Amino acid sequence: MNRVSRSTVSRLASIFLGVIFAPVFLCAQIPEPGPVKNASIPRVQERVLKNGLRIAVVERRGIPAISVTLQVAAGSDRESPQKAGLSRLTAAMLTKGTTTRTANQIAEETEFNSSSVYGFSRWHSVAVGMGTLTPGFDRGMEIFADVVRNPIFPESELDLLKRQSLASIRSQLNDPNSLALMVGSVYSFNEHPSGGTTTSINSITRADVEAFYKKHYVPTGSVLVFVGDIDVNTAMRSAEKHFDNWRQAIQPSGRGKAQTRSEKFNSSSILRRILVIDLPESGQSSVNYFRPTAAGGRETSDFYKASVVNSLLGGGYSSRLNQEIRIKRGLSYGARSFFGWRNGPPVFTISTQTKDESAAEVAELIVAELKRLAAASANDSELLPRKAVLTGTFARNLETNSGIASAVGDLFSLRVRPGELNLYTQKVNGVTPKMVQGYSQKFLHGGDIVIVGDYSKFREDLDKRFPNQEIIAIKATDLDLDSGRFVDPKVSR
Repeated sequence: MNRVSRSTVSRLASIFLGVIFAPVFLCAQIPEPGPVKNASIPRVQERVLKNGLRIAVVERRGIPAISVTLQVAAGSDRESPQKAGLSRLTAAMLTKGTTTRTANQIAEETEFNSSSVYGFSRWHSVAVGMGTLTPGFDRGMEIFADVVRNPIFPESELDLLKRQSLASIRSQLNDPNSLALMVGSVYSFNEHPSGGTTTSINSITRADVEAFYKKHYVPTGSVLVFVGDIDVNTAMRSAEKHFDNWRQAIQPSGRGKAQTRSEKFNSSSILRRILVIDLPESGQSSVNYFRPTAAGGRETSDFYKASVVNSLLGGGYSSRLNQEIRIKRGLSYGARSFFGWRNGPPVFTISTQTKDESAAEVAELIVAELKRLAAASANDSELLPRKAVLTGTFARNLETNSGIASAVGDLFSLRVRPGELNLYTQKVNGVTPKMVQGYSQKFLHGGDIVIVGDYSKFREDLDKRFPNQEIIAIKATDLDLDSGRFVDPKVSR
């Protein structure tokens, strides 16, 4: 056998590494963003059934596939805090049995038909969806309508879902990031955990699920969206066949009034409060900033300002937060921010994880970036790539039937006309640096820092970095998310 010399191995390794890393060295500068990608969808054709159910159709030929989505005003905002998680359980139960099909039969028939049927809950709505190839459309609609209109909510299936929910909640209570988001929903947003608590899930009965379904799964205020290889006449015939005789089981309560929030604290100050949830031996700390805004909702021009603000601050790898926390200092695998859209003012969140010892430093960096965003206008050169991320992602999401169906349904549920989709790129690119600065000054200050982690490892550093800020601390074992009560600040620092 011939031996390979060390020099030969070294030369081969150099060639290999040169081929792999040559592109890195050849790119002396970060490439400029590509041209703006415009997203355009066909006209949304609208009809209304006699029972008030709105129909929206987007004809999109070329691929023999159709997506159908029913948006219902039955989200987590329609449940009481005492029954938190009810919306999610009800949506999940839709496919667990009807008057004519068991859960297994629903699964088998949809698979045989090359279809899928699903239901899931969000804060402001529930989406029940169906995807199918064109030849299986009629059969798919039959199963879809059966799931929507004739669920029987078997006790055994509900018990199983409750056990799964409780196992998930118990896991979340020991995970810093999941626990922080649950705390923020109660402490900062004055809402409730949409997935529920152990107390609320245990209290939910089959009668609760059935009553919630009868009250909120109604044609009035709902929209049925068809997208794909289908024309408006075919869609209307199917909608009339399966949903024309859908009636209100209970007099509808309407869409409800949009939430409004008044400023009850000084938004000129960056921080309102600092709350620490002490989770010993957590391994890592979750550092968060929560702000319930008083900004305009999805139907207003504030939506586009908020989108650009978020993209700049924490909406991607090259965003400011990720640059400062991950790229420059290596304190986290990533830092992000996002808005939660509601029928009314949105809520705003910054979230990241770091080792316990650097939790206070990360909290200080978050505050510093919020200050910087409001103190000076961003350069056009910085905003251009962040806008490109938004418009590019938006266009990519509308490349599928299901993506368009989801987007159109969301707009209806948030009281926005579907034609707004074709204005997205234009309105995002119309946001100026001054608009970004003004939105940040007006709506993002005055929030709460919430840290979940091993307090003993960052308590002293937190005191040093925030010497004039009141800090409330509570042990995770003493946390009561059902009552919404937290420790008296006087017993904290």
